[in-house]
Amino acid sequence: MSAGAPDGTTTHERVLPSVALSPYVAHFWRVEWALRSPFTAETLPHPSVHVVFEEGNYGPRAEVAGVSRARFTRTLVGDGGVFAVKFRPAVFSVFVDGPMSRLTDRVVSIEETFGREGRGWARAIARERSFEGRMAISEAFLAGRLPCLEAEVARVRDLVERMAVDRALLRVEDVARAARVDVRTLQRWFRLYVGVTPKWVLQRYRLHEAAEQLKAASPPSLAVLADTLGYADQTHFARDFKRVVGRTPGAFLPSAPLLPRARSRGTPPSASASRGESARRRRT
Repeated sequence: MSAGAPDGTTTHERVLPSVALSPYVAHFWRVEWALRSPFTAETLPHPSVHVVFEEGNYGPRAEVAGVSRARFTRTLVGDGGVFAVKFRPAVFSVFVDGPMSRLTDRVVSIEETFGREGRGWARAIARERSFEGRMAISEAFLAGRLPCLEAEVARVRDLVERMAVDRALLRVEDVARAARVDVRTLQRWFRLYVGVTPKWVLQRYRLHEAAEQLKAASPPSLAVLADTLGYADQTHFARDFKRVVGRTPGAFLPSAPLLPRARSRGTPPSASASRGESARRRRT
């Protein structure tokens, strides 16, 4: 979603967790940069919590970032890097005392969630320089602290992830019907375990899809795209897109990536660009 290209080098990589952590963790990720001039990076957040370790112009920091309803904007300067753990939707609720809505639009210190042990996790990450080493430290830390998922939490997790890919789910009533619950129960689930409403999740995923389609070599017309995404008309779609993305659909740059493309280890940049941002799987 960032406009233009950075004046320097950036690296973005994502790696899937071990099988043991896969019910909880979506992936590990890192971004590193070495820039000659400031670059503003923007993304549309997903309904997930991240534990973020940062160094450079904004660090060192170790924080838990709740679901953000606004687009994420960060100006990168000089040299720096971020290592983070992205959790699957709903599952971070096992660490939170109370509804996940308390963490929405908030960033808190790692100690607030994990206590003194979280501070030790942060120190270990700061000492280790390699991506593989940081993932191993995080796997070991989390493996001993993740409880068995309650059935209801796992059900909400899977439902949220289904909402990202199932184009038949265009309205909250569609989601409630798919989950075989009433709308009120659905909304309670999302407040407790996700931190945002099901309507927000639907809109965010549809706008993610719209941004991807608009970046295609042959993007669809705005009228067709609005209809595909379940909007009553093109005007409502354009209004939501501009409010969330910050630009009108017509002004959205087809070549602008959400972040520098992820590449698998050992894969040259030219090959990784064609593969997009799919995460590589760790050996277990």
